[in-house]
Amino acid sequence: MEKNIGKSFRQERGGAGIKLVLVLLVLFIIGHGLINYVPVAYSGATYKDEMLTAVTQGTALPSGNNPLVVVKTRLTRLAAANDIPPDAFIEVKQVSNFMQARVAYSKQIDILPFGLYTYQYNFDYTAAPSGFLAK
Repeated sequence: MEKNIGKSFRQERGGAGIKLVLVLLVLFIIGHGLINYVPVAYSGATYKDEMLTAVTQGTALPSGNNPLVVVKTRLTRLAAANDIPPDAFIEVKQVSNFMQARVAYSKQIDILPFGLYTYQYNFDYTAAPSGFLAK
């Protein structure tokens, strides 16, 4: 009986090494995609929050200057801080009794190594105050 067990183990040599290499390759590809995608998505989500804050404060707080210019300047400054492309479309306008801001841009993200697959991240968000300020 022992001779059969030893013989079957000898036939399976090298299988674990190939599986390990495949698992590490898959983990590397997933990690590469996440390392490139997550910061861009996080910047977009952070910028959405900052947009809503800027629009709400611009609508609620009186300003000596033109509030539309103040909000657009703030959004442009925040875009640079959040790694938003400088050619992003930023529009701030007055809608009835509140402000509304729209920002749109796109970024290329290399998901697979060596440029094998590039994802087009599209950001298009319109921020408007909600609650009692919108009424």
